[in-house]
Amino acid sequence: MKPMKLYQAPLEGITSYIYRNALQSVFGGVDKYFTPFISPYVKRIITNREKNQLCPENNTNQYLVPQIMSSDAPGVRELMDWLHENYGYEEFNFNFGCPSGTVVSKGRGAGALRDLTTLKQFLDEVMDGNPYKISVKTRLGIRETEEFYDVLELYNRYQFEEIIIHPRVREEFYDGTPHMEIYQYAAKNSKNPVVYNGNLFSASDYEAVLTNYGGISKAVMLGRGMLRNPAIFREIKGGKALTSSELEEYLRRILDGYTEEFSGETPVLYKMKEIWVYMGEELAANYGVDEKLLKKIKKSRHLSEYRIYEKEALRCM
Repeated sequence: MKPMKLYQAPLEGITSYIYRNALQSVFGGVDKYFTPFISPYVKRIITNREKNQLCPENNTNQYLVPQIMSSDAPGVRELMDWLHENYGYEEFNFNFGCPSGTVVSKGRGAGALRDLTTLKQFLDEVMDGNPYKISVKTRLGIRETEEFYDVLELYNRYQFEEIIIHPRVREEFYDGTPHMEIYQYAAKNSKNPVVYNGNLFSASDYEAVLTNYGGISKAVMLGRGMLRNPAIFREIKGGKALTSSELEEYLRRILDGYTEEFSGETPVLYKMKEIWVYMGEELAANYGVDEKLLKKIKKSRHLSEYRIYEKEALRCM
């Protein structure tokens, strides 16, 4: 069976250009990257920080798709035109999947699925005469999986590049088991290609999806699995497993990038700890790193302290 393409899931606050460049340079294996969501502004198109995330010179050797989250159709069209004219982007992704409470309360992310009439009005306006490739990242609904039948019927009205489906409802966040029967229904009844996203933490997880759903899926998207094991894309493609020397280089690149971008060590330390929240689970479970040492990393109050514990953890691998 033909292997599916591998996509990097956008994770707000984590998968910045600094993270993506480190991942691509050290491990590779990703066929398509997505930015954390951006939104159009009333008085300006994007912020200076977003420009850093999107400009081509900060995103070399990767196919990158800007993800947009907004209910403002004119603003979205203006934003896509600006990104195309200034940076050359021709593909965009709409986020109808973020389960965050602050996002959903504004009718954005997964909150857009609460009112399909309003969502239709948005898509009608954005897709009318649209010259770009548009994909959608979506949840099944707000509370019940049965909501997705109407959601899919709406998506089938439009020509999308692909529909990236996280088969949970918003209320489940990331708990429980993905509803694969609904994903299978979506794959068989969607007029657009589908991509699977959710609970992929190892090469064996990918093989299971490939075996059961590879014939009806265009690609798979990995998020938390990527944070746990940054070599997972390479491993899925038959490459070698994670090594301590590579992990050291990967972390160094990220740390150097954060140090250059942020003022003071506090935000840098916070960002590094955020990565270890996920990665520590993998290193403890499969690489023999002591959980007590991982706790010391997470409790570090200064970068000098953090670096000591990081080196100790890497030596344990």
